[in-house]
Amino acid sequence: MTKDMTKGSPMKLILGFSVPLLFGFVFQQCYSLVDTVIVGRFLGKENLAAVGATGSVNFLIIGFCMGVCSGFSIPVSHKFGAKDEEGLRKYVANCVWLAIAFAAVLTVATTLLAGRILGWMKTPENIIDRSHAYIWVIFLGIPVTFLYNMTSGIIRALGDSKTPVIFLVMSSFLNVGLDLFFIIYMESGVQGAAWATVISQAVSGICCLLFMIRKFEILRVKKGEWRPDKHMMQALCAMGVPMGLQYSVTAIGSVILQSATNTLGSDAVAAVTASGRIYGFLACPFDAMGSTMATYGGQNVGAGRLDRISQGLKSCIMLGAGYSVAALFISIFLGRPLATLFLDVSELAVIDNVRFMLIMNTVFFFPLALVNIIRFLIQGMGFPTFAILAGVFEMLARGLAGFLLVPLLGFTGVTLGSPIAWIFADAFLIPAYFHVRRTLEAKLAEGTVV
Repeated sequence: MTKDMTKGSPMKLILGFSVPLLFGFVFQQCYSLVDTVIVGRFLGKENLAAVGATGSVNFLIIGFCMGVCSGFSIPVSHKFGAKDEEGLRKYVANCVWLAIAFAAVLTVATTLLAGRILGWMKTPENIIDRSHAYIWVIFLGIPVTFLYNMTSGIIRALGDSKTPVIFLVMSSFLNVGLDLFFIIYMESGVQGAAWATVISQAVSGICCLLFMIRKFEILRVKKGEWRPDKHMMQALCAMGVPMGLQYSVTAIGSVILQSATNTLGSDAVAAVTASGRIYGFLACPFDAMGSTMATYGGQNVGAGRLDRISQGLKSCIMLGAGYSVAALFISIFLGRPLATLFLDVSELAVIDNVRFMLIMNTVFFFPLALVNIIRFLIQGMGFPTFAILAGVFEMLARGLAGFLLVPLLGFTGVTLGSPIAWIFADAFLIPAYFHVRRTLEAKLAEGTVV
């Protein structure tokens, strides 16, 4: 059930690992897509804007949860690469204790503060109540977000990228059915879409957990290994918290940009929401490449195979460059038809803005590819602090767009926010990778890499 990425062709390994991940990310996007399509088509433009207005704060909190879980899986991948099974199980046990603690604190804090956060973001008055109804349920589901992302991250750390996809496919179909049930049959509005998302993710998380328990003998933690270990918890937090903060710091810039977008009115928010959902699908290959490189880097560092890391990086960059060109053509020729999935064909101005934003983003998809590939590789190599610094650069760029470009250029300023952020992040990440590589080479020479 596991896959050793320290041997064999890097290109074949990366493709073999990332393709199942790609399908997983695509189906994960179905959670957001189905919510948005059904909300936009059945509940109207204002409800679509209400869901979209929560996007950046959703990413701020849920992104932190996902980042923490990704960081927790890195020491697991290191121990797997080093063939240290007892150490691996102890790390998994400590992951469980930390995930419970993080989930409890975040759930209480975010559900209490959700309304105030939306107010601080200048959410339009005509949609703020519906935005609060949606995001409150999403925050209530933080424990299942931790459950799925922690279990799937551990499974991937052992080289199995296929199993989490199977459960995501299943839960995505469940999400479709629940959306239709809650919104059309129960008439529960945007809150029903949120419940559909939370319930579906809970199902996929439970399935991953049961699969781990039944199928991975290496993960069957023994009684004495469940004891909390202070040093292991510190090591897990040293990986997980910086990766979580990287998502959150990046999201702070998105919150600033979203706040500026909110001042342009609900039509602008609806356009950004629709284009964001389409962008989420188009960017899935980069998410898959990033997660692949985190596992690839982690296992090879654990095995002391630094020579393979540069080979894998070059192979993944080639894949990213080729896909960037394809995504641009999709935006140019299919931007308007894709926008009509979310909006009535009579909303011509909003549809044109959706296509324009898609083109502006995909023109700069190669810088985005580098951000994902290099950042996650560095994280997998054991240097999560650099992820925070890259996130700071993205935050500054989006903040610049929110404070200066949107007031000057209107909707065009919104479309420039992410491309500028990716370029800023690359300016930091590219030299950071070479620094990390030199540091690990020195540690390997001393015999202290793992």
